[in-house]
Formats: sequence, C-alpha cells, structure tokens
Amino acid sequence: MYSPLSWIVLLCIIVVLIKNKKWKRKLQIILLAITLFFSNSFIVDEVIRLMEVKKATIKPHAYKLGIVLGGGMISYDTETGQSTFRHNPDRIMQALYLYKYGRVEKILISSGSGNLLHRNVLEACLLRDFLIELGFDENDIIAECESDNTYENAKYTAQILAEQHIEGPYLLITSATHIRRAKACFLKQGVNVDVFPTNPITGKRRYDIGYLLVPRVSAMQKWEF
Repeated sequence: MYSPLSWIVLLCIIVVLIKNKKWKRKLQIILLAITLFFSNSFIVDEVIRLMEVKKATIKPHAYKLGIVLGGGMISYDTETGQSTFRHNPDRIMQALYLYKYGRVEKILISSGSGNLLHRNVLEACLLRDFLIELGFDENDIIAECESDNTYENAKYTAQILAEQHIEGPYLLITSATHIRRAKACFLKQGVNVDVFPTNPITGKRRYDIGYLLVPRVSAMQKWEF
C-alpha cells in the first residue's frame, strides 16, 4: 500500500461499487484529483529535492577512508554464478573514482544482507571479493558485512574503526536522498564525516509543459520510493 497506484485502484473499486450517486460523484472528483497529483513529475521532484543533498562537502586533502553504504548494489545469481549489479551502483563507482585519484586512501563498504529471506547474501563481502578479483589491493578494501540498515551501518562501522585504529578524516559516500539520515546516524555513533552524495534522482528544474502537466506513471513510482 506504499504506492499511490494502490490507493487509486482501491478508489476505483469503491467508485464502481458505491450506489449513492452523490457520493459516487464526490469520489470520482477525488479520484481524478489524486491521480493528477501523484502522476505529476514536477510535484514529486520538488518533494524529493527537500530530501536530497546535491553538494559534496569534500575537502582538498585526501581522506583516510571512504565509507560506502550499500543498498542493493550487487547480488549473486546462483544460476549463472555471476555477481550482478542492480540498484545504486553509482555509490561504489564514485568511491572507486575517488580512490583511483587519491582522494580516499582506503574504502570501507558497509552492507550485510538487508533481506529477511536471503541472509547469506552479504553485499559488502560480495563487493570486496569482486573488487579484489579485479586487482584492487585487498588491504585497501574493508568489508562490514553485518548491518541490515543505516543505524547498523554506523554502529558496526564505528566498531571497525575502533578495532582497527583507523583515524579520520572520513568521507561518507551514499545516495543524495540518504545523506542526511546516514550522517546523523554516524554522528550519533561519534563518527564525524564529510559527505559525498551520489545518484541524485532530480536534476535541473524544468518548466516545460510536458513536465509540468502531462501525467506520468514514473512519477507514481517516485512517490513509492
């Protein structure tokens, strides 16, 4: 029921079933208004802009550690025996770019299963093994494979930093819509970080007629997100 489409379908069913003409008419107007609202790309993008952090707070010096938060970036296909990249791969790609050009000395990937069913699919471990296979120095790729959510990302990463005596500065790398919540979790664990937002959903503001007025199913998908 997180999708506006579910609400619209439910309203459609009620409109069909209801007998009272007065209420049927009211519900038809409500149904039209809700459909137009939630299918409007401009409206949903403006809401997402309130969540997103677009600008990195990266400083000129090199960071001791780039902390990459997972979230469906990679999975393992048992049928083909291959690792497959899915959602949010921009997080790890940007981290590798920063590593390549000396902006971060090492990379810590924080992500466990995050799935109640597939507890053995540990994202950070998969990514670490994949990168080492490609030739990256295994001493520069650290995997935190226990966390299931952002709070645990921060908690278990803080433990690794303490155990391995890795001092800052640290650069937190995650999605633009995730930065504020993620940074707050790390600060609560006593880990001060600068931020590097990735894969923003919104772009430059547009005011063309098609974007402002034409209903789009993709807008409903963004509301679900």
